[in-house]
Amino acid sequence: MVGRLSWGLADQAVCSLTNFAVGIYVARALGLTAFGVFSLAWVTYGVVLGVARGLATDPLVVRFSGVPHDQWRTAAARASGTALGVGCAIGAVCAVVGLAVGGRVGLAFAALGVVLPGLLLQDAWRFSFFAAGAGRKACLNDLLGGLALIPAMLVADRVGHVAAFVLAWGAAAAVAAGYGCFQSGIRPQVAGARGWLRAHRDLGYRYLIENVGVSGAAQLRAYGLGVIVGVGAVGVIRGSELLLGPFLAVLMGLSLVTVAEAARVLRQAPHRLRLFCLLLGGGQALGALLWGAALLLVPDGAGEVVLGDVWHSASELIVPAALGVAGASLGVGASAGLRALAAARHSLRCQLIASTCYVGGGLGGAAVAGTVGSAWGVAAATVSSSAVWWLHLHTALREHQHRSIREVRTS
Repeated sequence: MVGRLSWGLADQAVCSLTNFAVGIYVARALGLTAFGVFSLAWVTYGVVLGVARGLATDPLVVRFSGVPHDQWRTAAARASGTALGVGCAIGAVCAVVGLAVGGRVGLAFAALGVVLPGLLLQDAWRFSFFAAGAGRKACLNDLLGGLALIPAMLVADRVGHVAAFVLAWGAAAAVAAGYGCFQSGIRPQVAGARGWLRAHRDLGYRYLIENVGVSGAAQLRAYGLGVIVGVGAVGVIRGSELLLGPFLAVLMGLSLVTVAEAARVLRQAPHRLRLFCLLLGGGQALGALLWGAALLLVPDGAGEVVLGDVWHSASELIVPAALGVAGASLGVGASAGLRALAAARHSLRCQLIASTCYVGGGLGGAAVAGTVGSAWGVAAATVSSSAVWWLHLHTALREHQHRSIREVRTS
């Protein structure tokens, strides 16, 4: 487990640095308003990513972690094909809608539609490798994607348009997605998507709603904030997230490692699952708070070097943003346990409650006190929601224990 988690941490470090570098580079190159447009495309990608993960790779991680290699290959081919199919279908819709809308926002969304298949396929390979316990391959794949971003971003900078940066981001992911096919020796089976969805519909559709609840809440908050305060406010929120980028990236991609490991703990030592989840969530929450405290010590001059004009507004949100990430981290620990237990009913209920609180706190705070109020509203929502996750994990563990006792008695 230590070896697998180490590769998982290394992979998340690569993702963190890549996402942080992209955000910083785009923020400095485009300015506050255009960076807000790029952020709208970013959160929209998050919604589509939630759809692909829920239907394709979340069931893969839950049901095919640590299985024989032949079973994993068959499942990985069908799951990656499902993710690719989702990218093509939703990407076509994004491209058509973006071209119809036009302008800077429309072109950015049209570009997002073009790059969605590559983005989702790369993410599917990452999940597949971690399900197989091959975190080294996932890390190498992300490292290649990060290296490919360097020339792509330089070309986009010469063009100077939001859509160019979206295309550059997606082009690098497409390179890594192609390399994933080479690493695995597997061709994504788009034709197998229907069979995959049918076989795992008991988990897939619930995870779909759960994941879309997460990313959809962020999208609703971003759109609502743009309407209530202005598009520039979306850029400010994204800037504050970049300051906490290492922990947010780990938080978003944590299921790559922890759900697979929690599933292994459940099979080998089920009585240790609660402790595993507590150490996972508590460790991350402590790290987020320490990182937030360190950011408060950063001088304005250094902050301006990193974020440019975005720094002054984003730095005002460090405290609520850090508290929000800490609260979400606690919830992630419980969420990993519920996924390992395949307790989709419980996790879906938790996510719907958490997403409702997130949107309500973010938009309610924005209506009362603008961008700062939105940040504090989200912080209160995530801390409260983490308690809901842990209550449902306690219930799910008790139900699992009762089922195990009944199975022993009947056998």
